[in-house]
Amino acid sequence: MLSVYEGFFSGGARIVHSDVVLGLREGGQHHRVLSIHGEVHREATRQRMEDDACYQALTGADVGVTSLGRTFGIGGTDPAAFSGPELADTARATADADVILSLKEQPLALLRQAGLPRRPVVVCLHRSDPENQGRALDDLKGAIADGTVAAAVCCAESTRAAYEAAGVPAALLHVIPNGVDLIRFRPDPARRLAVRTSLGVPAGAPVVVFAARYDGMKNVPLFVAAARKWLDAVPDGHVLMCGAGMTADNPGLMADLADAFGTRDRGRLHLLGVRRDMETVYAGADVVALTSSWGEAAPLCLIEGMMCGAVPVATDVGDTAAIVAGHGIVTAPDPEEIADAWSEAVANRDAYAPALAASRERFSRTRMIASYAALIDHVYAGDAVTVASPEDG
Repeated sequence: MLSVYEGFFSGGARIVHSDVVLGLREGGQHHRVLSIHGEVHREATRQRMEDDACYQALTGADVGVTSLGRTFGIGGTDPAAFSGPELADTARATADADVILSLKEQPLALLRQAGLPRRPVVVCLHRSDPENQGRALDDLKGAIADGTVAAAVCCAESTRAAYEAAGVPAALLHVIPNGVDLIRFRPDPARRLAVRTSLGVPAGAPVVVFAARYDGMKNVPLFVAAARKWLDAVPDGHVLMCGAGMTADNPGLMADLADAFGTRDRGRLHLLGVRRDMETVYAGADVVALTSSWGEAAPLCLIEGMMCGAVPVATDVGDTAAIVAGHGIVTAPDPEEIADAWSEAVANRDAYAPALAASRERFSRTRMIASYAALIDHVYAGDAVTVASPEDG
């Protein structure tokens, strides 16, 4: 198996896909990874492949990772034009693969290049807005038309519906919902105390966590506007902001905070940047928040946070309403309504706990990886692909 990434940078899709690769390897498959970019400059953050947590987890498990060495975000490199040496490296990487996994549509521009070994490609789709990603949808349709793509994994029902509406044949689309490691992501009083102590947050103080990269789809201005209203109303509350670009080095975020808070004190709003211990951060929170406006499918932050005992409060985008149903609160994109929902979630956290505990199997990594393995086996065998829905077990 070969997985092709556009690059290694902070984001839920790469976390999920890397975990799938590790899980399939644990099940006996041999996996390698090819990354088009070796360094990515985005979200006001320089992200080198070798520094990335997913890269380190893969290589630490003896999954070979190579790169074409491109740098994203500097210069005007044509994403669809590849040099002779780049194509030669890709040919060597694909030559002994039986099936190729493409992490999202972006690598298809490379995999469709003339002269490369022809292998069935399973493209893994992680958005609910196929027409809002530049040329990616055209590359996907072209790869389907020329027979490159054998199947597509949709991480959410909203993904399947959006891509079918955009013209992708329904028979190619297979929903495998995201899952997480339930041993790692669980309520943990020791972790809860540890992260609060490290940040100077009192043990009994209400805490809201926002885990997202600094991107327009995440609607960070809406989140910080809600955070200001909530912190004004809850004098002992604290807000944690995690992810690429969630640091004082990001001028965009600083402008958002200045617009929302003005001269108000921001001492109870903590900018944590990229964290590698999100299971600890979530365990320390009472609420996991999401304020996205578009693009989301099955947000990993909501699932990870829920499994650690945080109550999800999210805007209605992608599959968030289905994920949150019975476990938390869906809100309109209004700062005051969001702030009120955070307070309601904190007040009713104990009441939500049984539903969160009962849903753990639904969001399990084991279920997700078994479904990926079944799909890959069918593609390898050349069979007509059918994958059982999560409700079928």
